[in-house]
Amino acid sequence: MALISRMRQNPNRSKWGGILVGIAIMAAVDEIVFHQLLAWHHFYDGSTLAIGLLSDGLLHAGELIAMVAGFFILLDLRKHGAMSKAHAWAGGFLGAGGFQLFDGIVNHKILRLHQVRYDVPILPYDIAWNLMALILLVVGIVLVRRAGRIHEGSVGSSPSA
Repeated sequence: MALISRMRQNPNRSKWGGILVGIAIMAAVDEIVFHQLLAWHHFYDGSTLAIGLLSDGLLHAGELIAMVAGFFILLDLRKHGAMSKAHAWAGGFLGAGGFQLFDGIVNHKILRLHQVRYDVPILPYDIAWNLMALILLVVGIVLVRRAGRIHEGSVGSSPSA
């Protein structure tokens, strides 16, 4: 029975559902902790406070869309017995780490939309921010490989008589 269930699984779609949820969770953590509780920055700090708050609201809207879309994908897969939990978890870590690294490199350094924090030496914050992203990505990569071995092993094996 478990073999039949794994044969119906959709690992790629499970991973993408997890990626969307991971992106949303990391965006929510960033927004809640760094934008609201610590008030270190807004999504866009190059204008007035009102524009900064508007940009935070748009980030929040995007985060909610990603969360809902990811959960709908995973719920649909679960409903049809096609969800691979291992791939969904792997995708979650990949999404979280990918969001964090994109934010740290593209938003902070290339586009300069905001920094992690202002009026302090920024290098330790940048290192911590991007190191955390890399750790999440490595965990995601390890989980993807492990999930692939589990899925291939169960699909490639045949029931013995």
